[in-house]
Amino acid sequence: MAADRGWAERLAGGQVFARWPKLVGEDVAEHAQPVALSDGELTVQADSTAWATQLRLLQRDLLKRIAAGVGNGVVQKLKVQGPAAPSWRYGPRHVPGRGPRDTYG
Repeated sequence: MAADRGWAERLAGGQVFARWPKLVGEDVAEHAQPVALSDGELTVQADSTAWATQLRLLQRDLLKRIAAGVGNGVVQKLKVQGPAAPSWRYGPRHVPGRGPRDTYG
C-alpha cells in the first residue's frame, strides 16, 4: 500500500530518525541528532564543534551504516552542523547593526 501511494521514500526516511541510535551507534547518537532529511541529504546537528568535526571524518562510514539499515539511496549525503549559537533577535522586526552589544563601553 505504501509503495502504491508513493510513501515508501518517506517511510524509509522516517526510519532514519526512529532508528538513529541503532544505525550510527550509541556513542555517536549521544552527541549528534538528525534534524532534517530532504532530497537525500540528511542534516545532523552535533552538540559540540569537536563532535561535528568527528562526524565529518566518519561521514563515509556513517553513510554505509545508514544504507545497510534503511536501504540504499535514502540518505546520499550528510550535512553536519555544530551547536546552534544563541539568537539576539526578538520579535518580527530587525534593525541592522551589532545589536545589544553596541551599547557596552
